[in-house]
Amino acid sequence: AAPAASRARAVWAMDAAGLTLKLLLVGDSAVGKSSLLLRFTDGTFEPCLKHTVGVDFKAKKMVVDGHAVQLAIWDTAGQERFRTLTPSYYRGAQGVVLVYDVTRKDTFAGLESWLNELEMYTTKSNAVKMLVGNKTDKPDREVERREGLQFARKRSLLFIETSAKTQDGVQHAFEELVIKILQTPGLWDKSTEKRGVQLMESSAQQDKSLCGAYCPLS
Repeated sequence: AAPAASRARAVWAMDAAGLTLKLLLVGDSAVGKSSLLLRFTDGTFEPCLKHTVGVDFKAKKMVVDGHAVQLAIWDTAGQERFRTLTPSYYRGAQGVVLVYDVTRKDTFAGLESWLNELEMYTTKSNAVKMLVGNKTDKPDREVERREGLQFARKRSLLFIETSAKTQDGVQHAFEELVIKILQTPGLWDKSTEKRGVQLMESSAQQDKSLCGAYCPLS
């Protein structure tokens, strides 16, 4: 099985070279979306970031299995008065990161409305969605990890907890999202659909080994 898995990964990496993927960050206001993006793209953390007005955008080149993938990441405002600006930005997104603050139960409760919005506006029905519980560095937790994991499993979301402040889990979150997008047939190149299915089968054992870090799509 190992040689087959290696061949599948090699084909996938070769086809993915030079690929541009569109990712979105969504979630309630002040859950740390902009901080996560800044930590991932620039490697920095600013404790007093201003609220995003409308939509922010950053590009990031990421190396996966030795090959570069260009990420176009859109950071959407969580504040209600800017929500009308976001629908057009869902169009064509291959990956969506839903962020909540583990110290604020209300931001976890608000995830349902964000999922409904995704259902309404996302043009790619098989877009990969990842649930991220942010601000794990804070002591006053209101949402336990098992609650996030249960929510993610119920709705077939990837799941990971992060801290933009300490950078814990941030790189891993984006890596897993990109890997799952590239393993999803039809999301990035219809001609690789058959290869993508083979890759998903060969990666089944690998996914199981990572289940402690995130909840894989079934």
